Amino acid sequence: MSDINKVVLIGRLTRDAELRYSSGGMAVCAFSIAVNYSKKTGDTWGEEVNFFDIVLFGKRGEAINQYLVKGKQVGIEGELRQDRWEKDGQKRSRVQVVASE
Repeated sequence: MSDINKVVLIGRLTRDAELRYSSGGMAVCAFSIAVNYSKKTGDTWGEEVNFFDIVLFGKRGEAINQYLVKGKQVGIEGELRQDRWEKDGQKRSRVQVVASE
């Protein structure tokens, strides 16, 4: 049995997308989304929010960058990637979604 790394999210953009280029010339479109959900605590319902950093590489990122504006609802399909590094002697990491659709 093989492992599966797939995530599907629908949420709203928390800021306008940023388009930049790598040193090799590849387009990198970065943005973040907020995904709301309802949660019951005791007898009351409340809203909870999760935030996700998304990155989209290549021509697809170039093509849709102009449409990714704060507040717009988007659907994302991709995979989770964890970056690890060390800064000032402290080990750090972050998980982001690398979008394919």
